[in-house]
Amino acid sequence: MSGSVNPQAQMVLDGRAAAGVPPTWEQTPSQVREGFGPVRELIGPGPQVALVRDISIPGQAGKIPARVYSPVADPPGTVVFYHGGGWVIGSVDDWDAVARALAVASGCSLVSVDYRLAPEHRFPAATDDSFDALVWVAASLAGGRPLVVAGDSAGGNLAAVSALRARDAGGPALALQVLIYPVTDHDLDRPSYHAYDGSDFIVNRRDMAWFWDHYAPDVASRSNPYASPLRATDLSGLPPAYVLTDEHDPLRDEGYAYVDRLRAAGVPVEHRHYGEQIHGFYTMVNVMDDADKAVAETGAAIRAAVGAEA
Repeated sequence: MSGSVNPQAQMVLDGRAAAGVPPTWEQTPSQVREGFGPVRELIGPGPQVALVRDISIPGQAGKIPARVYSPVADPPGTVVFYHGGGWVIGSVDDWDAVARALAVASGCSLVSVDYRLAPEHRFPAATDDSFDALVWVAASLAGGRPLVVAGDSAGGNLAAVSALRARDAGGPALALQVLIYPVTDHDLDRPSYHAYDGSDFIVNRRDMAWFWDHYAPDVASRSNPYASPLRATDLSGLPPAYVLTDEHDPLRDEGYAYVDRLRAAGVPVEHRHYGEQIHGFYTMVNVMDDADKAVAETGAAIRAAVGAEA
């Protein structure tokens, strides 16, 4: 572990410790899902958005629930957003505050996708739902306006994979991929994983092992580039990327590795690193100043990518 922890982040960690929250890897998926309620209450409501509506997107495995946030009457673009939670926990409701904040910050319509979760639905269910939603939004909702994929953690993985799948399938065209401390590989032996191998943080090495065990239990699935995009042999031709990493995070090094691979492949990358922050901070709008700042910066990057006025 290197450097100091942001004081607001440390308060969140201290609160978790005082509440006696057991590590994710010691719980069942249903217990972890139920335990997210206090986090949602801590974060509180997001900003008011002009129009919010729940929709159902047709997918190859059935209907995919989603929520559309429209901050203005004539948005310059559309963001397809995938929430985090290790492919096991999380929902549109759990990520409502940050989705609202990002819709307002970007000025774009934002479609938050409630993809299927593991272990009830293992790989490739989440990525299939994510890509099916993107294809449908491009055809039925975006109205020809620029399209962006975005997500945090496992959602960052799904955003990266959706960009990869879109390239491989010849579309939809994307103006930007926003990857917030994304999962890009299943290798848990990078230095940042060993630096965060305890239970002090929101996500630690054993938590990630637990998530992978539920999502993609076998090595063949984990090594598939649509599970571990860092394993793709070629990253050329992908859309420009906005990548956010944070210091106190087992996923830090694979985020850096993906930035390096994208740049080596000629993909334009804007990389923001939060040197005092912890995994999970981005969603804590209202609670952490850095979350509000990071969402504002992301929104500005999306506005620039879709050609909107700041």
